[in-house]
Amino acid sequence: MTSDLTFLALSGSLRSSSHNTGLLRAVQNLAPHGVAIDLYQGLGRLPFFNEDLEEGPEPAAVADLRRRVREADGVIIATPEYNSAIPGVLMNALDWLSRPTGQHALRHKPVAVLGASPSQFGTARGQLVLRQILHRIQAPVVAHPEVTVFQSHRRFDADGTFSGDDITESLLRALLAELVTLTDLHAPADAI
Repeated sequence: MTSDLTFLALSGSLRSSSHNTGLLRAVQNLAPHGVAIDLYQGLGRLPFFNEDLEEGPEPAAVADLRRRVREADGVIIATPEYNSAIPGVLMNALDWLSRPTGQHALRHKPVAVLGASPSQFGTARGQLVLRQILHRIQAPVVAHPEVTVFQSHRRFDADGTFSGDDITESLLRALLAELVTLTDLHAPADAI
């Protein structure tokens, strides 16, 4: 394993007691020695993507997100499932991160995907949409395990804190381990 990795964690939910943000906090707590998880809290500050805004100075919130993604060794995205897809706020962030074409912040950046939902299916459909988007913008994605926390209202308290269960914690650790492996595979030659 490469020494000392930092992963930027994005939650697709803006809700203060979000189960997906709580899932990312659980990932922070389970991270092995040498792996830091930086929880990004600024998706709600991003302006709606508009090509006209690309002509002038880069919006400050966009510049900050792009910088943090570029500086991170990888990205972890926790998405809720809205209408069998991903939330608009997450799509907006991905639109900004996929520009400019060919030199954007997520190109070749390793990504792990997970999510929590109160439904019986977790976030399986939303994650499928997210994986397709990430494939299109050339971000390598951890294939397994697929972490789709279902019936999340039974696994998180009213503040969005994960109550913990052995199976989910094991899956989260495995997902982090696979992201570390993927990050090592995609490390620049001069970083090895």
